Amino acid sequence: MGAADSRNDSLRDDHAQILTALLKRNEKALVRNYKYGFSGFAARLSNKEARLIAKYPGVVSVFPDPVLKLHTTRSWEFLKYPTDVKIDDSVNGNGDDSIIGILDTGIWPESASFTDKGMTPVPSRWKGTCMKAKDFYSTHCNRKLIGARYYNDPQGEDDDSGTPRDTVGHGTHVASTAAGSTVADASYYGLAQGIAKGGSPGSRVAMYRVCSLFGCRGSAILAAFDDAIADGVDVLSLSLGSPAVVRPQVTEDPVAIGAFHAVEHGIIVVCSAGNDGPYSNTVVNDAPWLLTVAAATIDRDFESNVVLGGNKKVIVKGEGINFSPLSKTPTYSLAYGESAKTESAQLVEARNCHPGALDENKIKGKIVLCEDNKDEYSISSKIDAVREAQGVGIITVNDQTRAVASAYRTFPATVISSKDATTILQYLNSTSNPLATILATESVTNYKPAPRVAYFSSRGPSTLSRNILKPDIAAPGVDIIAAWIGNDTDLAPSGKQPPQFNVISGTSMACPHVSGVAATVKSRYPTWSPAAIKSAIITTATQKDNLKASITTDSGLIATPYDYGAGELTTTGPLQPGLVYEITTTDYLNYLCFIGLDITRIKVISKTVPEGFTCPKDSNVDMISNINYPSIAISNFNAKETKNVTRTVSNVGGDDQTVYSSVVDAPSGVTVKVTPDKLQFTKSSNKLSYQVVFSLTSTLKEDAFGSITWTNGKHTVRSPFVLSGKSNNHE
Repeated sequence: MGAADSRNDSLRDDHAQILTALLKRNEKALVRNYKYGFSGFAARLSNKEARLIAKYPGVVSVFPDPVLKLHTTRSWEFLKYPTDVKIDDSVNGNGDDSIIGILDTGIWPESASFTDKGMTPVPSRWKGTCMKAKDFYSTHCNRKLIGARYYNDPQGEDDDSGTPRDTVGHGTHVASTAAGSTVADASYYGLAQGIAKGGSPGSRVAMYRVCSLFGCRGSAILAAFDDAIADGVDVLSLSLGSPAVVRPQVTEDPVAIGAFHAVEHGIIVVCSAGNDGPYSNTVVNDAPWLLTVAAATIDRDFESNVVLGGNKKVIVKGEGINFSPLSKTPTYSLAYGESAKTESAQLVEARNCHPGALDENKIKGKIVLCEDNKDEYSISSKIDAVREAQGVGIITVNDQTRAVASAYRTFPATVISSKDATTILQYLNSTSNPLATILATESVTNYKPAPRVAYFSSRGPSTLSRNILKPDIAAPGVDIIAAWIGNDTDLAPSGKQPPQFNVISGTSMACPHVSGVAATVKSRYPTWSPAAIKSAIITTATQKDNLKASITTDSGLIATPYDYGAGELTTTGPLQPGLVYEITTTDYLNYLCFIGLDITRIKVISKTVPEGFTCPKDSNVDMISNINYPSIAISNFNAKETKNVTRTVSNVGGDDQTVYSSVVDAPSGVTVKVTPDKLQFTKSSNKLSYQVVFSLTSTLKEDAFGSITWTNGKHTVRSPFVLSGKSNNHE
């Protein structure tokens, strides 16, 4: 892919001519042009041709077309639990007329979640289109689904790329989570039954199909950003990104580049943080102009319990979605995978129920207990192994996936914790005739504690820069029920019609929750910048669960900002944040200077670098901490120095005359001084600055976390901070 200087008009319309002049071959090389957000093109080139194009006057960058991956109700009701923010009854909204652009796998327009009943006409500012295809017509769009585009796969690998229709389900699920219309009596075959609706049911949806089962091509992502800018979207939601182990440089990242142009045009861009947790330094989509979302649980559990036989029946709680045909009475023999190994199998293979490791004579007609120790085989492979050996059910042991329900359909399968596995093993060893059964799934609500940060959710700190805290926020991303494609027979249990709704998990599911809230805020405050909306969401997050205790991770440890950013999303707080932190395009340009880019490489990312713009003198990563971000992150900190940062807040609380006082929560060994410690806003002074001075009483042995909160009695505006020392700086 190439990017040309957007100020050179001769390049804007002549990409094909450039290729023709430089390439000595007849076949067409040009795949697509980018012209609205920036000037550039995608083309099929050899390495030699790419190097030749890179030397052409006016071309500032050439990089390969990366393939990114998908980061794959009651959640909205759960998010309404009380927060510390007092909200005026007059402040509300459901996102009326906000337009959410979604880059994903497409959409199933017939879903009831995209009905436009009761909606007003499409906003006149909408300039998008509903692209036709063999299975998609302009009539599929309405006042809810107002736009649908697709981008043909230039490699020809995806036969279904020539349509906006979703053939995967992911895009439909994401779109309905963000802005689905209200649907009564929604469920997954009777489970989680209730009213389904998106976070911003009054918002419009514009789908940009950039992904398939093969992944999401960077050239298509850039084209979608380009189109969305011209179409007139307000919010862009991307539940996709690079894997943590192969993340591109920011100058070659289609999400970072496309989003920069979108933000320049006033569009807030919300992205999933990735599913490579719980390991540190795995968060992706971590550029500061993005709103990066981690995943957390909600207060609903899909329980498929195990009942043990014996004189006193014992119930062991399990997790999973299955429609078990087994009796509720424990009448089925129970076996441990390890004790049912074939002669040629290793003990560890049988213990983990690897394909071919189980002796049919030892488990036929039995329920099998299997370990699941992060080996190369998925649970579905282990289910197949048990089924092929004619077992009638499977109990797997995994402390991480115990909190996330997978769908096993009619085969009796459940996941238990290692602690509960001890109970089952003790029972197995206590009798010569162990019996058990696996119960069909029941949906349990008001589950506690919740939220908890999901094990798969990617963690900080950011590898792009430790001086910007990432992720920014957490939102529901576990066991989320939302709309699905209408022809998924593979997902349907035997004898059932394809589901209209599906339950899946991932930061992909968390991202549209935040997108829906962002759209509602944009509807309430249409002149607010992306930075102001982002600030409102971050500074009104909660750090408490439904037990009024500190939010924890899946392992039970207290969550840190590297796990969940500022905390869990609230739906009402962002509508009245009190104060907001504004960030300008120049701030982002300076950021690019601070991470070491020169003006030539900055032009790869920025639409228009202002005439005369130069990088600040002696630019370095430490200067990033002074960008007016709603959180604070400082690296390279030692005990012999102090670190000063400055922030500026704007009063948007509706009260011209108000005083905010600061409250500091600092960890042991850290001294924090805020100057001034009171901010007095007046009608003529609604923007004020403050300085924070950090000092250490001893060397930081591990990263330290705290917060600075401003409150006027009505609003609470909280900014988390993270401090890391030289010894634990991994940049």
